Amino acid sequence: MFEMPSRRRIYLMRHGEAAYVSADGVVTDNPTQVPLTATGRQQAETQGRVLADIAFDRAVCSGLPRTVETAGLVLAQSNHPVPRLEQVPQLEEIHGMKGERQWPPQSGQSVAEVIADIANPWAHGAKPNATFLGGEPFRDFDARVAAEWENLIADEHWQSLLLVLHGGVNRTLFNHMIGLDWRGDLCIEQDNCCINIIDVDDTEPRRYLIRGVNITAYNLSKDGIVLTNMEATAKRVADTLSSL
Repeated sequence: MFEMPSRRRIYLMRHGEAAYVSADGVVTDNPTQVPLTATGRQQAETQGRVLADIAFDRAVCSGLPRTVETAGLVLAQSNHPVPRLEQVPQLEEIHGMKGERQWPPQSGQSVAEVIADIANPWAHGAKPNATFLGGEPFRDFDARVAAEWENLIADEHWQSLLLVLHGGVNRTLFNHMIGLDWRGDLCIEQDNCCINIIDVDDTEPRRYLIRGVNITAYNLSKDGIVLTNMEATAKRVADTLSSL
């Protein structure tokens, strides 16, 4: 006789496109407060329609405006009663340098170096004591995200969880599940507002079944999506500077 497994499902999303760079090419000096762009809101609504028939019994975001807005738009498409949206600051994106602008460049750093850092701020993540743009150490970021993930999994009261977070957070969670460290030659990319589908087996030891990664219903073939989100931001900055 086959015994059905005790299994729960997580829909892990990245927030939609966010307004890190203004229309005139100025990089925000407070990335924690940026809202979604008009495109980002459309992405969230489209992804929400994909998930409309999922009966979520728990919904969690990081609490930063771009995840709150994305989760709200996704849940608004639901054909079922929706749970209260919880905000968990421990799942915020990795923090850059506090109290100082990342732009314009600090003394001793060229424009090209800053643009390179914006394009790939994760490049040094595998190095001991490396920090994110002069801010939070990668190892501290890994520790806080992994700890909160374990708290979520330990709560056995939910069967279907919506989790709306950030690109770096999601990659850290995948590394945690798969047992990978940060690497410069491998990245589980997270496009704007993507959906990842993960099943959790309540067994000992626990098992994760990764059923879908980086799904974008607004562009399933990824046609035209060549740059990463951070590369696209860096390109906008560089294009603006070249036009001055």
